[in-house]
Amino acid sequence: MYAIITLVTWGIWGAFSEVEGCPSTMVYVIWALSMVPCMIVALWLGGWKVAHDRKSIFSGAMVGLLGSGGQLLLFAALKEGPAYIVFPFISMSPIVTIAMSMIFLKEKANKTQWLGIVVALVAIFFLSWQDPTDTNIKGYGWLILATLVFLMWGIQGYFFKFANDSMPSESVFFYQTIWSLVLIPVALVMTEGGMEGAMVSSKIFWTVLGIQSLNAIGALTINYAYRYGKAIIVSPIQGLAPVVTIIISLVLYGKVPGPMLAIGLVLATVAIVALSLEPKPKDEK
Repeated sequence: MYAIITLVTWGIWGAFSEVEGCPSTMVYVIWALSMVPCMIVALWLGGWKVAHDRKSIFSGAMVGLLGSGGQLLLFAALKEGPAYIVFPFISMSPIVTIAMSMIFLKEKANKTQWLGIVVALVAIFFLSWQDPTDTNIKGYGWLILATLVFLMWGIQGYFFKFANDSMPSESVFFYQTIWSLVLIPVALVMTEGGMEGAMVSSKIFWTVLGIQSLNAIGALTINYAYRYGKAIIVSPIQGLAPVVTIIISLVLYGKVPGPMLAIGLVLATVAIVALSLEPKPKDEK
């Protein structure tokens, strides 16, 4: 349930995330601020207690730094490399999560779920496909940056599960929010035009804040998804959020998906059904 809530909120967020007049780095800043109200709700749900032992602080920091740091590196990668390669490449980060969860957490899945995992990874690739019209390629720096994002987000998925297995989800989200806020100065430094380039109108600010709040809600519910579900199941499900984005774009804007996206939609449907099937008890025929 929590994974599906994340899929829906991130899918809606994806459909409206592009706001003209707001630099991507400022979108990050506003997103970090939108995490604060959700953090307050999380702390309230957790009885205003935050796990503060060394293991909790470390695992919480890994979730926050890997996620937020990867987002900032993505901005840098897109300045140098083609979006039609960068996005499909980093969308495969669940592979890293799945591999680490199998090796270190000893997670397993039944045959149907394994089919769903494989199909989901293929679907994510198709759903992340970008029209190859961007020729803004500057050397191979973008490849290094995209690889780092791929690894960071994949490892973050593992630490989502690792952290939620040993500390309350509310505490994980607290640290996730804190580190997203800590990196705000980095985003401001990366903004073209300095502080002048970072200035946006109040209308744009509140519009982006409302949209990014959906992202923040999904970031909170994904913690609960990792608490109760296996990482090898949750990570590919969250990667299928573009399904909702595409459906909204089709309904509101009349954008008919091309063959690549259409294939992705069909595969995603199969994957979600397969991933949601729990194995039957041994005594059940």
